[in-house]
Amino acid sequence: MVDVALGRRRILDAGTGRTIDLSSGGLSFDAGRHLPEGLNVEISVTWPVLLHNVAPLQLVISGRIVRTNGRQVAVRTVQHEFRTAGVHAEARPAAGSNPRNPAILANSPIFATLGKML
Repeated sequence: MVDVALGRRRILDAGTGRTIDLSSGGLSFDAGRHLPEGLNVEISVTWPVLLHNVAPLQLVISGRIVRTNGRQVAVRTVQHEFRTAGVHAEARPAAGSNPRNPAILANSPIFATLGKML
């Protein structure tokens, strides 16, 4: 799932789409509609792995639309960062429990792929 905000300083438009490809240089996604080349965008990608097995993550990418093909959009990454998407109290580990070891999480295949992206 991809959330898109058009414009950097102020939101001109917003919508959702589906990720097609993601790399360190950019991403392509199906926007569900045509978007013009040259626009600055901020994209939030719902990340498939929880931080510490509890907190949902989003990869936030700022960039510029460099190519379009109908509904498919290619964005060149200018900046990216991971943000937590919030944790509900009932999802937090109980006191005294041993949450998943972050070192093990960092060695998972998804993070190995991420290391190649950065």
